[in-house]
Amino acid sequence: MKVVTMSGSMRFQKEMPKIAKRLEAKYGYCVLQLVYDFENEGFSEEEYKKVEEAHFKKIDLCDILYVVDIDGYIGSSTKEEIEYAKKLGKEVMYFSDESGKV
Repeated sequence: MKVVTMSGSMRFQKEMPKIAKRLEAKYGYCVLQLVYDFENEGFSEEEYKKVEEAHFKKIDLCDILYVVDIDGYIGSSTKEEIEYAKKLGKEVMYFSDESGKV
């Protein structure tokens, strides 16, 4: 079973659980993802840094970085995560390469 870390803009936070469910049911992946409204949680700068570090640790642990790029959109934070994953030799998959539909 492969471990997948989901990455993408929080503008897609409503679609991400549906995509994670499909990845688990279709491929049997273990999907790591954010489970809260990252943009609107009111994190302090210190808390934000900790959450960001935790997300990069998820990338360290995964086999695949799965990028949710609905309509081809990839934000700056997601681009950093893709670069980080590639430096680690992780496979990077894109939502748009599959069906592009939620």
